[in-house]
Amino acid sequence: MPGMPEVLALTVISFTGYSALLPVAPMWAVEGGADEVGAGLVNGVLLLVTILTQLSMPRLLRNFGWRWTLVSAALLLGLPAGALALNSDLWFVLLVSAIRGVGFGIITVGATSLIAQLVEPARQGKAIGAFGLAIAVPQVLFTPAGPWVAKTVGFETVFAIGTLPVLGAWLAWRLAGKAKAVPKTSGEPAPFRNLARPMVIMFGLTVCGGGILTFMPQMVALPTESLAALLLLTLTAALTRWLAGTLADTYGARRFLWPSIVITTVGMLLVGFAVREPEATNLVALLVGAVIVGVSYGALQTFTLSVSLQSVKPQHYNSASTVWNVGFDAGTGVGSVLVGAIAAGTSFSVAMYVGAALSLLTLPLAFGVRRA
Repeated sequence: MPGMPEVLALTVISFTGYSALLPVAPMWAVEGGADEVGAGLVNGVLLLVTILTQLSMPRLLRNFGWRWTLVSAALLLGLPAGALALNSDLWFVLLVSAIRGVGFGIITVGATSLIAQLVEPARQGKAIGAFGLAIAVPQVLFTPAGPWVAKTVGFETVFAIGTLPVLGAWLAWRLAGKAKAVPKTSGEPAPFRNLARPMVIMFGLTVCGGGILTFMPQMVALPTESLAALLLLTLTAALTRWLAGTLADTYGARRFLWPSIVITTVGMLLVGFAVREPEATNLVALLVGAVIVGVSYGALQTFTLSVSLQSVKPQHYNSASTVWNVGFDAGTGVGSVLVGAIAAGTSFSVAMYVGAALSLLTLPLAFGVRRA
């Protein structure tokens, strides 16, 4: 549909730069002398600024319009990545992460809002699925490869990949001409009560996903086990996030919410069982659990975004996109912190069980979502 190729291309370019630096920026801070706490702050600052920017998106669009907001986002996400080569001090890496967080926050909310505008409701599920695939493929390819490239080829190569979002500036310029202008006055308030349920469901899911993606290398005995589990999870998530769009359009996304939550819970329990003894990982249970979590991690992202857009009127698509993205990023960040804190006091197995319980607690919410 008109505008969708540009949305998907901008998404691929942006998430390529984002994914490559996600594990490498903390490594660069360690090269500059930072400890584990400092390294953890790098993506923490990125995530915090991302969320604050997402919450500011309606105001940014009203004040500056789509063109300057989107173009600035591409530049803010890409240009600072090249500057990392100049300095590895922690303060400088944190500053770069904060600037990039502004760009990333705008891109994530802007892309989902544009999909809602450009695609008719009957086909939004497929569009969201394609959007999810455009996010997932760069993550599958560049997140695992980034550290290897940094160590074998050099950090500068990864920094160069991180600047790729700059190329999206011209796509952003073209897209802005297809977007609907945001009125200066907010008008009828968005029904945030309708958006709260899918957001909390997303939050519970990404708490689980954030914990696994962050700590899988520490949970298992061998690096190959971690690589296999993460690869299966991300590949499965990429496929199901795409295919779930067709299911959402054909049968409605709401009916798939509760099965997806149950699937998440089962997968987390299996992963927790597999890592009871870090020096003797139950590999079969780990890989099966990773696939099961991957199924729900991909599909539920598509289903909750589809439900969020269906829960509001077209003039509130920007608000729906903002709330959904905040739930996603906040859950990922909380998952990383929560799993680490629980594992420090007990074990990673207990942390996975807690994640399963948190996911299951969102189950009643799946039966109360509303349509605009």
